[in-house]
Amino acid sequence: MTSAPDNPLPEPARDTPQRVPKTEYKFSHVTTQRYLPTPGKAPGWPFAEIGHWKIDVNATSADWIGELRDWRREHLTRIGYDDANYRRPELQWAQRNFVHAQMMVEDRYFYDPVEGQYTVDRYLDDLEQRFGGLDSVLIWYVYPNIGIDDRNQFDMARDLPGGIEGLRGAVDDFHRRGVKVFLPTMPWDNGTREQGEADWHAVAELVKEVGADGINGDTYNGVPRAFFDACDALDRPVVVQPESTISAEEQLIWNVQSWGKKAPNEVIPPVAKFKWLEPRHMINYENRWGRDRNHDLQYIFFNGIGYNAWENIWGIWNQFTPRDAEALRRIATIERKFAPLLVSMDWTPYFPTLQAGVFASRFPGDGQVLWTLVNRNEYDLDGEQIAVPHQPGNRYFDLWQGVELRPEVIDGHAVVAFAMEARGFGALLVAEAQHGAAELSGFLALMAGLAKTPLSSLSRQWRAIAQQMTPIASTGRVAQAPAGMVTVPAGEFLFVVGGVEIEGQTWEGLDVQYPWESSPRRHHRRRMAMQAFHIDRHPITHAQFKRFIDDSGYAPRDAHNFLRDWQDGAPRPGWENRPVTWVSLEDARAYAHWAGKRLPHEWEWQYAAQGNDGRLYPWGDQWRDDAVPPVNRGRRVLPPAEVGACPQGASPFGVEDLVGSIWQWTDEYADEHTRAAVLRGGSAYQPQTSHWYFPQAYRLDQHGKYLLMAPCKDRSAMVGFRCVVDAE
Repeated sequence: MTSAPDNPLPEPARDTPQRVPKTEYKFSHVTTQRYLPTPGKAPGWPFAEIGHWKIDVNATSADWIGELRDWRREHLTRIGYDDANYRRPELQWAQRNFVHAQMMVEDRYFYDPVEGQYTVDRYLDDLEQRFGGLDSVLIWYVYPNIGIDDRNQFDMARDLPGGIEGLRGAVDDFHRRGVKVFLPTMPWDNGTREQGEADWHAVAELVKEVGADGINGDTYNGVPRAFFDACDALDRPVVVQPESTISAEEQLIWNVQSWGKKAPNEVIPPVAKFKWLEPRHMINYENRWGRDRNHDLQYIFFNGIGYNAWENIWGIWNQFTPRDAEALRRIATIERKFAPLLVSMDWTPYFPTLQAGVFASRFPGDGQVLWTLVNRNEYDLDGEQIAVPHQPGNRYFDLWQGVELRPEVIDGHAVVAFAMEARGFGALLVAEAQHGAAELSGFLALMAGLAKTPLSSLSRQWRAIAQQMTPIASTGRVAQAPAGMVTVPAGEFLFVVGGVEIEGQTWEGLDVQYPWESSPRRHHRRRMAMQAFHIDRHPITHAQFKRFIDDSGYAPRDAHNFLRDWQDGAPRPGWENRPVTWVSLEDARAYAHWAGKRLPHEWEWQYAAQGNDGRLYPWGDQWRDDAVPPVNRGRRVLPPAEVGACPQGASPFGVEDLVGSIWQWTDEYADEHTRAAVLRGGSAYQPQTSHWYFPQAYRLDQHGKYLLMAPCKDRSAMVGFRCVVDAE
C-alpha cells in the first residue's frame, strides 16, 4: 500500500480558465444515492410526467460535467481517497470483469448428480453459446437452504461434493477457462453453529484453501476492510464485491468492485455515482427478477460497466430472452476489446448527440476515442448520430456494425452517420492516423458477422421453464395396514397448498409445477379423488433404519454425512425410537424399496394429515404447543423427540408426528437446471437472528422447497421420512 497521492484522479489544469455555467446544478457533498442527478431541466407541472420531450440534455451537459468534476474533486477529498488498490496489478482484473454471474451450486449444468462430477465446462459452454460467456463467477452454496439445520455458511462449503478438495477442483476448472471466482460471506448467519473465529478470518482461510479470487459480501453495503486485510495477510489478495450500494463512501478505497441495482428507467439514462468518482471501479449491474433487460443493458453500455448475468435465482430459472442474450454478447465483446478506454479518467457521459432520445458517453485513450451510444426511442434511427472533433488522418469505425465509416467533415467536426435499432445500441471508435486499423480487422469481421442478425429479429418473449415431477412407482396393493401403519380411506380431497419461499413474490416459475399445471407457481389448488393407501403412523426410526442396513448391506456411493449422528455404525444409545435423520432422498427411497413401500406423494401426505375438512393443523385450526415437540431456538440442533411423544398432534386418521418434529421427504421436481424436493411438516429447529434462514411450514396448506445438489449436501439433521403402501 502507498500513501494517498496528492491528486488521485487527473483533473483539468489549474490554469485553465473557468467557464461560467449557464445552468447551475450545485451538487451537494451529501449526494448519497447510487445515481447522480441527470442533466437537463425537467418541465414543471403539468408537464412533469408528459413533457419529457422538452428536456434538452445537450444544452446543459457541459455545465453538468463541469460542476460534477468540481464535485468529484471535493468528494474524494472528503473521503480521504487513495487509489492505491486500483493500481495494484493483482487486483486490476476487476477492471475487465464485465460479465459476472451468481451461480447456484445446485445448477445441473455445474454439477451432474448422476455421474457425481462437477461439469464446469458444460456450464461455461452454455453461457458462451447463449451470450458470450463469463469473466467471473460467484459460487453460491448457502441460501436458501441454510437454516434447515445448524450447519453454518462455512459448513455448507465443506459439505459440497468432494469437500474442500472438490471445490478447489471446480475453482481450478474455472481458472482453466479464464474465469475468476468469488466466494460468498453473509453477516446475518449468527443463528447456526458458531464458527469460533471472525467471519473475515474464516472466509480468508477458505479463499486461500480453494484458490478463489474474490469475496462477495451478501447484503453488505460495502465489504468491511477486515475481509480485504485478512486475505492480504494470508498472501491471497482478493477483489471484494458488496451486494448492496456502498454506504460509507470511504469503502470505495478497497471495494474496487460492487454490484449495482435499480437504475432509474427514465428517458435519460443515469450515471453511476461510484463509476464517476473512480472510473476504474467496476460495477456489475444486477436485476435478478428482470424479464426485459434492455434498460439494464443500455445502462451498463452507457456507463462502460458490467453485468451480473444471474439466471438461476435460488432455484428459479429466469433465463435471458434471445434478444437480451445477444445484446449482452455484443456489448461484452466491445467492452472486453476496449477495456483500457472504459477506465479513462476523462470519461464524459452525455456527450452531445444529433438525434433526440440518443445518449452517448465518450471514453478517450491513447490515440483512440470510444463513444458508446444508446437509442432510448421505440423506433429505428438512421442517419447522422454524432459530430466529433476531426483531425487529419483520423479513421472512423462503427464497431456495432463492424464497418469503417467515412463521415462528412464540417467546420472541423466529423458528422458521423449510422443506423441504430429501436431501443438499440451503437459504438463509434475514432483512431488517430498512427493507430492503424490492421489490428481491428478480425474484430470488425466478428462484429459484422453478429450484426447480420438484427436484435429486432430475436424474441423478447420470456417463458417459464417447465418442471417435471419424478415418478414414484406403485407398491403391491395390500388390504390390511401392515404393522405400524394406518389406513387412509379413499375419498374426495381438496388439495390446497403454497410454497413459503422467502423471495419470488408470485412470479411464474416460482415453487413447483404439479403434473396438472402448465407452469410452476407459488399457489396451488386441485380437487382430487384419492385412492386408499396405508401410511406409517410415525416417521422411520433409527431402529428401523438399522434393520434395513443390517439386512440389505446398503452403503451409498456418496457417504458424506450419511447417518452422521450414529456412532460405530449404530444409533446412539437411547436414540432407537427417535426419527432417523441425516438421510438423503436417495437413502429414503432405498429404505422404502427394501421395505416394500414407497415415499408418499405430497398430496397423500397432506390428505393423511388434514382429512377432508381443510384444517390448518393435524389436530384442528388453532396452534397447540402441547401437540408438537418443544421448539429449539439455539445455535445447535438437538436430537428429535421420540416418535409418539405428542399423541395430541394426531391427524383425523390417527397419523402422528406430522408437524413440528422433523421435515419429511415427499416428491422431487426437476427442470433443466435445478432439482428440488418438497418437504412437509416443518421441524423443531428455529435458528434465530435472521429472516433469511430456511422458513418453517407448520401449516398444512404450506410446504417447503429444498434445493437438491448431491446426497452429501442434501442430508440434514432435521430431515427424515415416512412411507406409504398402496391399498386394495
